[in-house]
Amino acid sequence: MLSFLAKKTTKNYLRGFSTNIISEQVLQRTIQRCSERNIVIPTYDEMFNPQLIPNDIKNDLSNIGLWDINPRNLFRVTWKNEPTEFGGGFGGANYIEIPKELSGVDARIIVLLGKYLPTGSHKVGASFGPIVEKLVRGGFDPTTQKALWPSTGNYCRGGAFNSELLGCKSLAVMPEGMSQERFDWLESIGSEIYRTKSTESNIKEIFTKMHQLEKEMGDSLVVLNQFTEFANPMWHYAVTGRTMEELYNQLATPRSNFKGLFLNQGSGGTLGSSMYLHQKFPNMKTACGEALQCPTLLENGYGKHRIEGIGDTYVPWILNMKDMDLLVGIDDQDCVDLLRLFNEKPGQEFLLKKGVEKSLVDRLSVFGISSIGNLLGAIKFAKYYEMKKDDFIFTVATDSAALYQSRLQSFNQKLGGYTQENAISHYYGSLMKQNIQYMQELSYYEKKRCHHLKYFTWVEQEGKSVKELDQQWDDDYYWTERMEEYKNLNHLIKSFNQRSKDLKKSFSIPKYSYKENEAAFH
Repeated sequence: MLSFLAKKTTKNYLRGFSTNIISEQVLQRTIQRCSERNIVIPTYDEMFNPQLIPNDIKNDLSNIGLWDINPRNLFRVTWKNEPTEFGGGFGGANYIEIPKELSGVDARIIVLLGKYLPTGSHKVGASFGPIVEKLVRGGFDPTTQKALWPSTGNYCRGGAFNSELLGCKSLAVMPEGMSQERFDWLESIGSEIYRTKSTESNIKEIFTKMHQLEKEMGDSLVVLNQFTEFANPMWHYAVTGRTMEELYNQLATPRSNFKGLFLNQGSGGTLGSSMYLHQKFPNMKTACGEALQCPTLLENGYGKHRIEGIGDTYVPWILNMKDMDLLVGIDDQDCVDLLRLFNEKPGQEFLLKKGVEKSLVDRLSVFGISSIGNLLGAIKFAKYYEMKKDDFIFTVATDSAALYQSRLQSFNQKLGGYTQENAISHYYGSLMKQNIQYMQELSYYEKKRCHHLKYFTWVEQEGKSVKELDQQWDDDYYWTERMEEYKNLNHLIKSFNQRSKDLKKSFSIPKYSYKENEAAFH
């Protein structure tokens, strides 16, 4: 029935991940699924610049909530959503600038806010890349296959959300020690959840479960591993990096300097933005953070920590170590202390006394635990390089305190109610005390040492080749070619949408009702 849709495939054999069509038959079934459900996929350019989004889609969004399971919300996978829960449009990037009263430094620290993306986390973008890259090439069949999202936190939430919007069933593999809010939300949308008996740092247990499920389910399962999928950092290269560049140009004066980017390592995805920014600001530096309790990059170390969502005990396959300039160790106790300071009433009252404006104090709930880790890393970064008032540092608030209310309740039960004495201790002892300890400026060979750590996870355990590991280091085009593939994917997405539209016209497929067919998503 769909043979008229088949087109001659133009294969693109760039050395990045290939954008050639994998299976035309699977692609046709996927197009039919999207036609039936009125699914339109945004391009990377539309996610960076929502002004390019067609007006009819903007009109649809005016009646849709930010977290609603509706495929139009694919167009809200952007930093530029109107900060409202329902019916919002688009504007400039959502961000906070951190004043000296909160940072203790003169540098201008700019924080992009993940709270205002669907699911309340920027990982919805990181997971968009891998699944869409396969859907538009016929590499994933939503009618017969499930998507598996191995994660230490928000990636599997973003993946499950995108799967639902795209009409795909999903599985999540996540350590049992993550916050309860993550599990509650995944259950609410019907995702299959597999808890590993591990904590934040136990990536190996996640991979073991992933391989077990692969063996049991065979071809009916497609693994979308954030630590190996280049479409993860590519989304940040194409969307986050360009958003930071645009925002800097809006805020900068003639004396301003784009000094750097701080991000915790995590999956290495958000650090994809650094590869874009280094092209635009060659003199900037990129600082990569990790938990002090698990200093894998700093000391080849290991251990448990409580900065939920940033992983550790491994170096992601998709992290370009040549692009890193500085390593920073973040104490997880400081992150936990500041979560309480920012969200408990005595802490907020103390911050007001210290001169932090009420409008900012009222918004500090936009920082989750790993977001606070990014803030502390940016402060240490500024102190290390003695940055001045004209110097800019960018970072992101990956998620908000909304995902850690159970943690706050647990702290109060175990430690007692939060007091002014706690606030004083945490303000001075966990925020203002930040210094340049546990930091390392990377030479060429220190970067290479960190890169070589990939061997023990990816070659010995996960089947990657030494040849490609060496290519990552030796080939000057390896990383750029993979990141620039978003431009080819823009064309594939447009072609996919047009074929879906043409099919709908040809067969007069009735409009899919998400309320009437909600069970189909589960």
